[in-house]
Amino acid sequence: MKRSAKLLSALLAAVLLLTACGTSVNNDTAGNNGNAAVEEDVSAEGQEVDLGPLLDDSVPLSGAPAVSTVLTPVASGKSVKNNSSATIDYSNITDGYVMVKWSAGGTPKLKVQVKGPSGTTYTYNLSTGGEYEVFPLSDGSGSYSVTVYKNISGTKYSTVLGASFSAKLTDEFAPFLRPNQYVNYTEDSAAVAKGAELTAGIEDNLEKVAAVYDYVVKTLSYDRKKAQSVKSGYLPDIDKVLEEKKGICFDYAALMAAMLRSQEVPVKLVVGYTGTVYHAWLNVWSEESGWVDGVIYFDGTDWKLMDPTFASSGKQSESIMKYINNPNNYKAKYLY
Repeated sequence: MKRSAKLLSALLAAVLLLTACGTSVNNDTAGNNGNAAVEEDVSAEGQEVDLGPLLDDSVPLSGAPAVSTVLTPVASGKSVKNNSSATIDYSNITDGYVMVKWSAGGTPKLKVQVKGPSGTTYTYNLSTGGEYEVFPLSDGSGSYSVTVYKNISGTKYSTVLGASFSAKLTDEFAPFLRPNQYVNYTEDSAAVAKGAELTAGIEDNLEKVAAVYDYVVKTLSYDRKKAQSVKSGYLPDIDKVLEEKKGICFDYAALMAAMLRSQEVPVKLVVGYTGTVYHAWLNVWSEESGWVDGVIYFDGTDWKLMDPTFASSGKQSESIMKYINNPNNYKAKYLY
């Protein structure tokens, strides 16, 4: 029977927070292609910058035949800015992403910052392995700057490479239908196969969300030990989370996002606050409801706001579901 997509907007109050989820971890050849309008570098190579105020990358803790569609990012090499240390490939900005790699070797602490038209600065870690990493253009169409930094000491960084460009995305969903550093998967990922299995024969986006949500909240358990020991720079290994059937909130959100994106459901992995707790949850899009701020679950009658970590860890109790169902309890900061 087809389920209707009716959002519950009544404000309900009850609190059941996972205190572990609030654990704070202190972190310390230019080209032009299509819609890529190249501008000047955002900063000069070798310039010293204090990134202290922007290093807010604490780990959010609480966090028929099966067919999948994995839109795999590629570094096409058509629009590139590089030097002997790093490369920024922005050949496919119309698809909502840039790719960056470090090529100078060694083991320095590296950061990538992406700043878009909203003015929000996204700060990421960059590995030294020499492989491209994918970073989304979360703000949609508009002007962007991408900068690579190398640590000097403490919160002091030296500018390694910068590029600026104007992006015109194919559509607003482009950044939220592909893998990136936070939602990392491939065609061969077990999570992708599981998502296809769970949604086999389902066409409606909300029905797909329901199938994946039901599986995740009933199968995964919150890993309190991991929440106590996780370090800054942590990135979810979604296949490992799926195999072990446990994780922190970052894991829950990344796993669901991968399953749904590979089923052509636009999903935003959201990092922000619920009360004073640093947390991760999901927003999802459907033709009937547009973007729902706080991915949804079906209670048999209505679609409601959903937070998979709290729902799973709270055993979907009445009190936790009332808390989740109040959008005022969630404040988004970053979208991935």
